[in-house]
Amino acid sequence: MGLTVAIGNALSGLKASQTALEVISRNISNAGTPGYHKQTLNVVEVGRGDNSYVRAGNVDRAFDSILQNYYTKQVPETAYSVTRGTFLDRMQTALGKPGSAGSLDTMLGKLQTSLDALGTSPDNYATRADVVTKATDMANTLNRLSQEVQAMRRETETRMASTVDQVNSMLTSLRDVNLVLADYGVDQNTRNSLLDQRDRLVSGLSETMDLRVDYNPDGTVRLATRSGAALLDVKPSLLVFEQAGSLTPTTEFNIDDSKNGVGKLIIETPNGTRIDLVKDGAIRSGSLGALIELRDTTLQDAQRQLDDIAASLAQVFSSVQEPGTAVAGPPSGFDMDLSKLQDGDDFTIKYRGNDGVERTAKVVRVDDPAKLPLTSPDSFGNQVVGVRFAGNGPAGSVDMSYITSVLNSSLTVGPTFSGTGSTLEVRANGNGTPINASTRWTATDLQGGQLAMPLFLDAEGKPFTNSLAGQGQRLGFAGRITINPAVVADNTLLVNYNATTASGDNKRVDYIAEQFNNMRFGSNSQVGAKNGGFRLSGSLTDMVSQVMEYQGSSIQTALSASETNSQTLDAITSRMEESYGVDINEEVARLMELQNAYAANARVASVVQELLDTLMQSFT
Repeated sequence: MGLTVAIGNALSGLKASQTALEVISRNISNAGTPGYHKQTLNVVEVGRGDNSYVRAGNVDRAFDSILQNYYTKQVPETAYSVTRGTFLDRMQTALGKPGSAGSLDTMLGKLQTSLDALGTSPDNYATRADVVTKATDMANTLNRLSQEVQAMRRETETRMASTVDQVNSMLTSLRDVNLVLADYGVDQNTRNSLLDQRDRLVSGLSETMDLRVDYNPDGTVRLATRSGAALLDVKPSLLVFEQAGSLTPTTEFNIDDSKNGVGKLIIETPNGTRIDLVKDGAIRSGSLGALIELRDTTLQDAQRQLDDIAASLAQVFSSVQEPGTAVAGPPSGFDMDLSKLQDGDDFTIKYRGNDGVERTAKVVRVDDPAKLPLTSPDSFGNQVVGVRFAGNGPAGSVDMSYITSVLNSSLTVGPTFSGTGSTLEVRANGNGTPINASTRWTATDLQGGQLAMPLFLDAEGKPFTNSLAGQGQRLGFAGRITINPAVVADNTLLVNYNATTASGDNKRVDYIAEQFNNMRFGSNSQVGAKNGGFRLSGSLTDMVSQVMEYQGSSIQTALSASETNSQTLDAITSRMEESYGVDINEEVARLMELQNAYAANARVASVVQELLDTLMQSFT
């Protein structure tokens, strides 16, 4: 090997060592930088005849596409479960644990206990005052819980709006990164830094929604939701959150835009296409997916359950249940007076069909024709029939011929219906035999002679009749329920069902206490449709217990999912840190090797230089 070859090899080694030292220095200085992928120098050995030397090749960046895909899939799942867990943990705090101070079941228990005490001392002012206090506390608890639910729903929209801004910013930045990566003239160090930035942006976007990421050979990426909505392909799409105003218990999501009361999440593609991501179910995970699910399902279901309890609470006090008048016949049956039924009140008929099967039908007065027909069974599986009492006549009237025609056509295996005025006649026939019949109507007068009383009212002092008109009186009732101000002003009305009631008469209190135990209610709608659906049913105490159990179970499931997904993401992140991260000890050891190699090459170059100097001097 000649001296010139030797010095060339030494200089080549020095240059390779210098480049490697730069890479190690970069690794060490970025050891704590989030999203940094460690780099390694690819040293190439070059052979020419009997001579070989090394030169610096490409700087490789640690990257595992399979591991990265696992990470990109897990990040939105974790963000989804953590977001849900955070909100539902607040719900758990608001509801309280069963039996704890201030919890829904505790407040109801205190009200029932105060009623029991009033039953033994109806003439005691302090006992009556305690019932009013406990009833007010119960109404306030429902108001507070409804306000908490709606505050969280409003917060979901606020966070959705801010998240949309972040997504648009990240998509724009990712577009800029793609443009530079597509330029093959960019030096390798810059390219590696841009690839780190690319992965950070993709990770940030995947926290907000479930993504499908396609990596191109030049390092650029294309993004779409897993449902197929394009987010970035050369040009980014634009996300727009269109708010619909402040959310209330009566503003709910509806696929019909004319009925929808919540904000819309729209994606505008570069070609001008607009897609409603919520309506199309395009976002199924990530923080945005969780916020949508919370706003439109979980928190909405919680509000409906609170409304069911508020409705049942009002009806326990205000419902008058009157059995029909038995008629010996033939044909046998019952007569029922329908004159006192208001919009939302109902009557029930139990009958035995000609097939020997006993059935129950609940007939509801429905003044809003848009709500007819009612086809779904109630929580107990009973047939529900909605009837517009006025028929085609003026509102508030009773068209008995219309009512009977609807019932005769709806209950085809049931008894025969006829009647005059406001009296409905139910008679046995060859298809069915009535077993019992009763009406249930709402008392609106505190001293009208009936034992029921309107202790709880809707907004503006309106009695609660469970009217289905419009969105339905039940919707949002938990936020509006209030104690009757007349009872607050004069607590003797808890006992005096007419002007001549004796001070020690406990008939009204006993009647209400019995309704607490024996009156049965059911939800108007299902919750938890994804898990098969669930409807509250039973006494008021049963329904409160069911709400506490259902919400408690749902909350614990959400918190458990959050913990599990976080642990899974931590495991993947640890694996990525092993693959991508910088090991300082390893880098320092490598640094020492390179320093030795650098010193050796420098020594060779120095010796060759000395030899050349000596050789040149010999010629002079």
